[in-house]
Amino acid sequence: MRFDTYHPTINLIYFVLVIICSLYFNHPVFIGISFLCAFIYSIKLGGFKAFVVDVVVIIGMMAYTVIYSYYEHFGITPLTQNIIGNSITLEAIVYGTVLSIQIGSLLIWFSCFLYVMSTDKLIYLLGRILPKLSLFISIALRCIPRIHQQGNKIRLAQKSIGRGLGQGNIFRRIRNFFRIEHILITWSIENFVQVSDSMKNRGYTLKKRTAFSIYRFDHRDRSFVITIFFCVTIILMAVLLDQTNIQYNPEIILNNITPISYAFYIAYAFVCLLPMSLQIVGERKFNRLIEKKV
Repeated sequence: MRFDTYHPTINLIYFVLVIICSLYFNHPVFIGISFLCAFIYSIKLGGFKAFVVDVVVIIGMMAYTVIYSYYEHFGITPLTQNIIGNSITLEAIVYGTVLSIQIGSLLIWFSCFLYVMSTDKLIYLLGRILPKLSLFISIALRCIPRIHQQGNKIRLAQKSIGRGLGQGNIFRRIRNFFRIEHILITWSIENFVQVSDSMKNRGYTLKKRTAFSIYRFDHRDRSFVITIFFCVTIILMAVLLDQTNIQYNPEIILNNITPISYAFYIAYAFVCLLPMSLQIVGERKFNRLIEKKV
């Protein structure tokens, strides 16, 4: 039931949707909903580490707001003057705050994307569109840890015969460094050739070749698509009625908030909170099953 167990296409569509909305909408209510939901969801996924990162993002947002309002001079409501005599206006402060929240929400949504979209999901999606690129990425990702391990072996072997990085004078150490790197580069090239020959012998270059995948588009995914489609329809109505954007220059102008506006806010909040809700429901079901077995 967790969101990361859904089909990779569903995960990709969702994050593309919320990132586009966070980038396009500049209404304070919408960007506030986006930021709060992204903040809570990232903490749910990453725990304390994600919380620390989010706090750093918030500090950067505050700094951006101060710098933007200090150097941008537009608006009809001056509040004070900076050190060189230019006016600091209410409109510049508000718009700087809006921009900082937009940037912060985008960064946090991208961090959530990295938590949910694992390497195998990205390779699966790329394999459907660009199979050769997907194969190249998978080979490259596999070779990176192998090169690191081989480098440690080479350094240990060279050290055992008196040619380590910390042995000898400065000139000898430089020569040892280049010798180790030369050995590692030679091994890497030979390894890439062996891998490419192995893949070719297994038929990876044949046309219309199918690939094994553990992902299946099931009823959960279809239900999620229907739900998202319904909410996106309501959000598109908000876009058409100009409820998602306001004007900040030269003055702040926004449409009147009507009862239907609250429906738009609720629909957008529901979309942003949907993955975290699925995560919580899935964890509770799992814990309930564990308790029954115990």
